Amino acid sequence: MRFEKLQDWLNWQESLHPQEIELGLERVRLVWERLQTKPFSPVVVTVAGTNGKGSCSAMLESIYRHAGYRVGCYSSPHLLKYNERIKILGSAIDEHALCEAFEAVDQAREDISLTYFEFGTLAALTLFANADLDVVILEVGLGGRLDAVNIMDADVALLTSVGLDHQDWLGDDREKIGREKAGVFRQGRPAICAEQNPPESVLAYAKQIQARCLVRGQDYSLTREDTSWSWQGPDHSSRHSLPTPALRGSKQIDNAAAVLMVIESLASRLPVSQSHLRQGLLDVRLPGRFQIIPGRVTVILDVAHNPQAAVVLSQNLREFGCRGRILAVLGMKQDKDAAAVADCLKSQISKWYLGSLDTPQGLKADGLARGLRGLGISDLHIEDRIDGAFDKAMQAAAEGDCILVLGSFYTVADILVHLSPSV
Repeated sequence: MRFEKLQDWLNWQESLHPQEIELGLERVRLVWERLQTKPFSPVVVTVAGTNGKGSCSAMLESIYRHAGYRVGCYSSPHLLKYNERIKILGSAIDEHALCEAFEAVDQAREDISLTYFEFGTLAALTLFANADLDVVILEVGLGGRLDAVNIMDADVALLTSVGLDHQDWLGDDREKIGREKAGVFRQGRPAICAEQNPPESVLAYAKQIQARCLVRGQDYSLTREDTSWSWQGPDHSSRHSLPTPALRGSKQIDNAAAVLMVIESLASRLPVSQSHLRQGLLDVRLPGRFQIIPGRVTVILDVAHNPQAAVVLSQNLREFGCRGRILAVLGMKQDKDAAAVADCLKSQISKWYLGSLDTPQGLKADGLARGLRGLGISDLHIEDRIDGAFDKAMQAAAEGDCILVLGSFYTVADILVHLSPSV
């Protein structure tokens, strides 16, 4: 074995390929063909989209596990530990098994160079192939058409949303980005759009390849009630008296409706009862998505890092109703539009505390400050580190105030570790 410790594998993978990202399927598909010793038997659900991928994947995993199915789930990025990216039967993969999978990928690739994400994707697929699973949920890392998970033919593809993010790679408008994300659709198979008005490029591509496109508001819908909601699907299918998902925010019912369309599309192969559906929605967990830590000062953790996610976050804050002020702790990566994110939230934030992310891709706090000052935000506090910014916000907070931590997975992870060093 090249390395015995997971971190050594990850450090080596980061230096293996000359580029952090190289979109394309030729290299990763060739290595997968070498690794694949038998047909891949689980049902495959691929989840693409700008925002909502993690929530939808978590709901699917929770519902299918409650229904008694053996489930694998691959997601990215991780929040605290790399192992979180690969879950089998609800548990993050253990370090030894992951190292063995990395070794198998390394041997199969021979002289083919792989990116960090491609290495992880192939390891996940190798582990899933050997775990006797019923269903595998694959979350796209970037885009869709050329993302490594797209070497697998999805039995059902779910497109959660199309917003402006990763424009350098995917295009500078929704039509271009939508076409890239629709690349996970397959001929003759369900392609579910969680948005009511997806880009025309998405619908055109689905028609071109003769995918069975199912759009919210046209082919399926939801009805909100006082304490529950109902779902209506094609061919007179329906589900009633459904609970609000355990994930916070009214947007999660929209996500859950798309998830139900996935489940309905696979009902002949993976039937799910009403009780298992309810239990799955009630038990779903996903750290870092409007995660509430109660106390004298409430801490809200949210990985929102693009304008579309910030709009949803703003709505969630209004629904939550903080009794006092909202103090924001913000840290973002260099390739994100910090000013656009802050602009969506500035009317709700009393003070901003900015910190530099401890990663090479992190935006320095003074760079963040320049962007926010351009919006007319003047009450800024700049710190070298995110945990320092959080401590200053906590010192300034009074009972009933809320501290909102946002901007990146790195930002939320730093504060989770800061609050609980043992995690």
